[in-house]
Amino acid sequence: MNRLTLLTRINPKLLPLKLPFSSRSRLGQLIAFNASRTYSSEHEGDSFEAFTERHVKFFEGVDDLFELQRGLNNCFAYDLVPAPSVIEAALKAARRVNDYPTAVRIFEGLKEKVENVSQYNAYLDELKPIKEELGVLTKEELGF
Repeated sequence: MNRLTLLTRINPKLLPLKLPFSSRSRLGQLIAFNASRTYSSEHEGDSFEAFTERHVKFFEGVDDLFELQRGLNNCFAYDLVPAPSVIEAALKAARRVNDYPTAVRIFEGLKEKVENVSQYNAYLDELKPIKEELGVLTKEELGF
């Protein structure tokens, strides 16, 4: 039994699949394998509130730099601007793992995500107390 036959037994949706390559060739096997992949996101239909709650909870549990950076990458990968509570939790996590450069880069990422300067300034105004509490400056305030 070749791999294509095995895959069609596992995934019946592949039965009508007509491949232009022989199922015995390596390329035919790769096409059959890739055709059987299904992608789904467990957070695909999340609301903004669920997104915010999930990321605040994540950043509150961060205890090393790798987790913090992974969480920031995931958070900023979405097509939305994180809520100020998420940014605050991320800044506290950066302080907890004692990584000042990441705290500064959180503001850089925020500046890239917002649509205009006035939105960025609104975020800075909202986050001013936590900035002062943690002693975090933005890249512009540092002179860069």
